[in-house]
Amino acid sequence: MEQSQQRVLSIQSHVVSGYVGNKAAVFPLQLLGFDVDFVNSVHFSNHTGYEHGFEGDVMNGEQLLLVLNGLERNGLLDNNNNNNNNNNKVGHLLTGYIGSESFLRSVLIVLKTLRKKNPQIRFVCDPVLGDAGKFYVPPSLVPIYRDEVLPFTDIVTPNQFEVEQLTDICVKTIDDAKRACKALHKLGPNTVLITSVLLTPDNNDNNNDNDDDSLPTIAIIASQQVKTTTTTNNNNNNVDDVVSEQMWCIDCPIIPGNFTGTGDLCTALLLAWSAKEPNNLSFVLEKVISTMYAIIRKTADAAVGVGDSVASRELHLIQSKRIIEDPQIVFKARQIFYSSPKTTPVSDHDK
Repeated sequence: MEQSQQRVLSIQSHVVSGYVGNKAAVFPLQLLGFDVDFVNSVHFSNHTGYEHGFEGDVMNGEQLLLVLNGLERNGLLDNNNNNNNNNNKVGHLLTGYIGSESFLRSVLIVLKTLRKKNPQIRFVCDPVLGDAGKFYVPPSLVPIYRDEVLPFTDIVTPNQFEVEQLTDICVKTIDDAKRACKALHKLGPNTVLITSVLLTPDNNDNNNDNDDDSLPTIAIIASQQVKTTTTTNNNNNNVDDVVSEQMWCIDCPIIPGNFTGTGDLCTALLLAWSAKEPNNLSFVLEKVISTMYAIIRKTADAAVGVGDSVASRELHLIQSKRIIEDPQIVFKARQIFYSSPKTTPVSDHDK
């Protein structure tokens, strides 16, 4: 079974005009070869950053479960026509902006339903809480993500503000980021991507390979723990966890401007490339960040001469089709941590 060929169920926001949520995630996933079924958690005229507001509707948790029931009743969560074609099975659940406790808990019901049909489904969660010290959602979602969602998550993609909320670790240096990644791994996910970290100039372990070291940079950090199970030779047949861990970092130049939808795009690209290259985290990080940078650069360049506005900073996704399909690696990841596989006996109580 190749997860890179399986369907994605994406539960995110939707805007009629612009590129955030599913509008930022579905097109890149389709270009990279994924069939995508999507549920729009909100249906807005535009994203909330526009001067004159927005109009639209918000889906609640009960409505999400009604959609789930319709899909399940018609066999649309199973293999297509029951022909045992694994390529038609939902192999990935992707979530982004979720604005209420009831909806978030309904997403967990969706996940449990999908895992009954495909135990190997990957749950890729962007825990959208806020940014730059400001919440976008009720703060009450933080403990739900931490205690109820992350234990069932395979990949989590917080930004700096979100990782600090989820771990209670203030991330200012590379060492802080390492501790935060380890804390998130303990909560459940085997892969962590901190999508944007502004590090202090001192003691940040920064070996920037950019052509112009004077450019301000943002750090993107990926961490992965690999666990396998083995059976010991003793009479009790205890099961051991064999764990290896690796962390990689890219220091990316900051392109001036406030671009929306970048987190949604980043998480979708991570889903795609990690499915295609599950054992090559550094390569995945390089593909994702090189794609992101090229798209944001194209968006910024297109705004020159037309005036800086919220609309001019909408991601130029359609114009970036070739970039998404065949991204040229322009940033190399550097390894900031590695631990070789180690065996930890599991007690009879834990089995």
